[in-house]
Amino acid sequence: MAGLSHADVEHVAHLARLGMSDEELARLEGQLNHIVEQYTKLAELATEDIPPTAQTIELENILRDDVARPSLEPEEVLSNAAEREGDYVVVPAILGG
Repeated sequence: MAGLSHADVEHVAHLARLGMSDEELARLEGQLNHIVEQYTKLAELATEDIPPTAQTIELENILRDDVARPSLEPEEVLSNAAEREGDYVVVPAILGG
């Protein structure tokens, strides 16, 4: 499989709206060609008998217990608000109306 040319990498950088120097393009060209070479090697493996996998390792959520603890008083929280109304922070509307 042929590698990516300098022009290919330059075109992809242009499509991605990346302004890159010639030195950066040359480095990226080498990196991308290395990735393509690795995929070429993987494509040579016999994978017909391997079932498709969405996740290679078991997923596990590592969360702390939800424990109630003391919080700040509303006055303390609102003391830094630029504008407030009662116990609420007033912010500019971002949706219509």
